[in-house]
Amino acid sequence: MKATLRTVRLELAEPLRISRSTMTARDAVWLTVEHEGMTGHGEAVTSVYYGLNTAELQRQLYEAGMDLGRFGDPESALREEPTGDRPPAVTAAVEAALLDLCGKRSGVPVHRLLDARNARTAPSSPSGPSGPSGPSGTSTPSARTARTIGIVPAERAAAQARSLADSGFTVIKVKAGAPDPEDDLDRIRAIAAAAPRARLLLDPNGAWTSAQALQLLPRYAELGVEAVEQPLAPGDPEVLARLAERSPLPLIADEDAVTYEDVRRLAGRVHGVNVKLAKCGGPYAALRIAELIAGSGTELMLGCLTASTLGLAPAVHLADRARWADLDGHLLLADDPWTGIGGADGVVRASGLPGLGVRERWVGREDAT
Repeated sequence: MKATLRTVRLELAEPLRISRSTMTARDAVWLTVEHEGMTGHGEAVTSVYYGLNTAELQRQLYEAGMDLGRFGDPESALREEPTGDRPPAVTAAVEAALLDLCGKRSGVPVHRLLDARNARTAPSSPSGPSGPSGPSGTSTPSARTARTIGIVPAERAAAQARSLADSGFTVIKVKAGAPDPEDDLDRIRAIAAAAPRARLLLDPNGAWTSAQALQLLPRYAELGVEAVEQPLAPGDPEVLARLAERSPLPLIADEDAVTYEDVRRLAGRVHGVNVKLAKCGGPYAALRIAELIAGSGTELMLGCLTASTLGLAPAVHLADRARWADLDGHLLLADDPWTGIGGADGVVRASGLPGLGVRERWVGREDAT
């Protein structure tokens, strides 16, 4: 097998402000694996929070690509359990490229490959665009995705929410953690008024103290917020679990639920965990987490980083297994270089085509590596 890398710049349509930073763009490194005239693709994106800059991603993916040369075919490489200390985002990109290639070689979409290897994995309480459904089976996975509104003035948030509702979005995720908590509450009120039928999720990205959370959570419950992600700074999951016991709203762990062991400690103690392939290590790792929490009372949220359709596609092939889908990273871009999972109408859909079912639309600023 032969592996090649390409690096492109992904510009956001507008700056995304959260409690700890503001993002306008990030780099994506694309891994292409070729074998017997067919190719598979995967993507990893830079992340300041996870300590992955462009050079480090390129180095790690180059080494991972070179390592693939010891396998005779992509199926053999895919069967080997990940080892070593590679960043989860790199492991996820390699797994995505191999799944894409294996799916194309066998003529089946990735969700069929995942079903075949993880037949015992069941969703905790999934919800797709037409109502609850089980693991993909004979269907093509799809889900109503949340769409994120950053920390912006209430008037701007209301206009965005109205536009999203008009486009078909029924789930809106609102960033919180402004210096003045009343600004966040004003933003939620404005969004709720502009899109009264939308389900609202709140994400402070760890900006609150326990005391603030205990004061604010009842107020958000009164405003109709459905669930709150990672209200407390990560690092002490016991504090988060104790807060969940007292919370009037479901709490979803994100930054405190990175690895399988993190989730094992929180299973049954928080209401949900946000599983991102880039932080857990790929679709198979996500399925192991889904199996771990099944029946525990902790439900699955599938999340993402801001990335292209290529980066989002593997998670979309798992979308019908999740209670909440937050798979809008490609929708935040000014120009998505890949296509194939939809989402502009509020619904992401896996393709029935072989592999990931995505195709490249353009090549932006590109660096061959």
